[in-house]
Amino acid sequence: MKKQYIHSLLLIFLWSRLFGQNGITGNPEWLIKPAINQGFILEHRSTLGHLVKGYPTIYEVDIGKPTLGNKLWHLENNKPDIGLSFTVIDFKNPQQLGYSIALAPFADIPLNRNESRKTRLIMRVSWGVAYLNKAFDIHTNPKNIAIGSKVNSFVQFKWFWHIPINKNLRFEPGFAFSHASNARAKVPNLGLNVISLNAGLNYIIPRSKKTVVDKIDSSTKVKSKNELMAYASFGYNQREVATPYLFNLQMAFAYHRNVRNTHKFGIGTDVYVDQNYLIDYQQELQKPATGLDNFRTSLKFCYSYNIGRISFPAEIGYYIVQKVKPDGPVIFRLGVRYYGKHGFVAAIGLRTHFAVAYDFEYGIGYRFFL
Repeated sequence: MKKQYIHSLLLIFLWSRLFGQNGITGNPEWLIKPAINQGFILEHRSTLGHLVKGYPTIYEVDIGKPTLGNKLWHLENNKPDIGLSFTVIDFKNPQQLGYSIALAPFADIPLNRNESRKTRLIMRVSWGVAYLNKAFDIHTNPKNIAIGSKVNSFVQFKWFWHIPINKNLRFEPGFAFSHASNARAKVPNLGLNVISLNAGLNYIIPRSKKTVVDKIDSSTKVKSKNELMAYASFGYNQREVATPYLFNLQMAFAYHRNVRNTHKFGIGTDVYVDQNYLIDYQQELQKPATGLDNFRTSLKFCYSYNIGRISFPAEIGYYIVQKVKPDGPVIFRLGVRYYGKHGFVAAIGLRTHFAVAYDFEYGIGYRFFL
């Protein structure tokens, strides 16, 4: 449990760097955004079927502020709204799944530049912490194979429209994807995914005071179109219920092309030392791994969306070197990274194999500008 709290603190640190970019502190306006979602649990594994008893309802209240436009990253991201979301999910299975309470910072990014358009499509990126009141327990809740711990990571993506009702009120219809899991930090952990329709309101609390923007801070502009990044990370997971933690090490190398400050693409390679994998190796081949067989290696395609010094990477990789195949060949990774001014990188990543979480990765690295 203590490790989940450490994960939560690291997430708070990374998001605090976004709010610390003076994106909202000078703006007197506040936003209040109540919303309700109705959806369904995505059964990404057939073994989850017995847990689905109805259609989940999501209740949400957000508090935030618009960015001012006094930072380069505000303008590059079409002046997003930034804030904190409080979410309650009723999974409609009170005995086994119960409900989730989540607290997550968010960024609502308009996908078109024209502020005068009658409607605007918005993308939300949100990653925080969730408490689920029902988790797996061998004695009291043995059928809950989706969630193994009460403290979990919470990820939400939304796509919705801003539809003005009057000067200070907007209607926000759309759809959302919400995910809760502990990334196999405590098994069982298939995770819960909810896809839902969103109906929300956005009320802007008006203020007579207006902030005048007379200077744009461009300190987050990338130093070069081309860069190399190297970093090391560690993670941990469990193999079976109530077994010791197994640790994983990763060494990553990638070339990135900064198409714009907000978008970068790249290719790279990851080298892993996984204790879980080494157990599978020994069980299948009836001998311990030696030399290079202790490692497995993947090639990957990289994409990152950047909001100032905060980056949201999405990567897909393929294991090109592994003697046994316990997890399948394809890797997906989502994460949050903080880019320091002079090349330092801090990161949290979620590695999955075919929608099943494998571990959280906590790393540091460095960017070399070419």
